Amino acid sequence: MTTYSISEAAQILNLTSYTLRYYDKEGLIPYVERTPSGKRLFKESDIEALRVIECLKSTGMPIKEIKSFIDWCSEGDSTLQQRHDMFMERKASVEAQMEELRRTMELIEHKCLYYKTALESGTEEIHKQNKIADAFTP
Repeated sequence: MTTYSISEAAQILNLTSYTLRYYDKEGLIPYVERTPSGKRLFKESDIEALRVIECLKSTGMPIKEIKSFIDWCSEGDSTLQQRHDMFMERKASVEAQMEELRRTMELIEHKCLYYKTALESGTEEIHKQNKIADAFTP
């Protein structure tokens, strides 16, 4: 079985060793083995668990709630509903974030076109002229 040092695991996950130590301190990776001298040994299953943690964190989920999820996983099947509900909430949150980003992108695309047109004509006056022309267009 392949194991990784903390620096190797950090590199695989594009995190810092400090972040992994913090996650361990917060109880997010309770099953990480240690050598007799106390160095952490990360297995593939630990790397996958950390990927889930990073995914949840990227949705804006607080560490405290991620810790609850980790605890529920440790409790087994009796918490399946809580874990499902939590992911449904995360899904809804991410969908809302995506919708907001879509609206933001629409505005950015509009402004890119606005400035491209102004640059091509050498002035923003082109937009004022178009607004007047648009007002008289049926």
